[in-house]
Amino acid sequence: MVQTSNKILTLEEFLTLPETKPYCEYIDGKIITKPMPQGKHSTIQGELCPTINSVIKVQKMGWAFPELRCTFAGCSIVPDVAVFSWARLPVDENGDIANTFSAAPDWIIEILSPEQSHTKVTKKILHALNHGTQMGWLIDPDERFIAAYPAGQQPLPFEEIESVLPVPEFCQGLQLTVGDIFGWLKVTA
Repeated sequence: MVQTSNKILTLEEFLTLPETKPYCEYIDGKIITKPMPQGKHSTIQGELCPTINSVIKVQKMGWAFPELRCTFAGCSIVPDVAVFSWARLPVDENGDIANTFSAAPDWIIEILSPEQSHTKVTKKILHALNHGTQMGWLIDPDERFIAAYPAGQQPLPFEEIESVLPVPEFCQGLQLTVGDIFGWLKVTA
């Protein structure tokens, strides 16, 4: 339960609150406001979704979503990028994509903002991994570092620009390198 101005909120009550910008998440019984994205964060997030979808959505392997609320296992989080395999996409009675996602994403990608706690973001990735997520990435634009978290394995560090990043099994054919990710930040004349 959450204590906010003398009122205790449950997850169910939290989910009835209007959405805010920046988004709020419900983690470990607390409401946490996500920091507003800045330039590097927005650039990487803006490039990741179409790049991933150009391979996996086209081939009906999965779908990448920016800032999608995912509610599962007592938490309600808004990953920077949430990727669901095609077989797990929630659909409504019309066969359209559902508005509510009540499951952990298959792949969670978080992009660290300068004022964001590395520990809190890592805990969010680990929570998702403990509830069915196959892969997590933590991208740190300032350090030019990416940590990959394959389910059931030790985290893997990536810094070399030619390093190919691991992706979930359902994303066959998708190949991204550290250089691809951080290359999006370069402004060329």
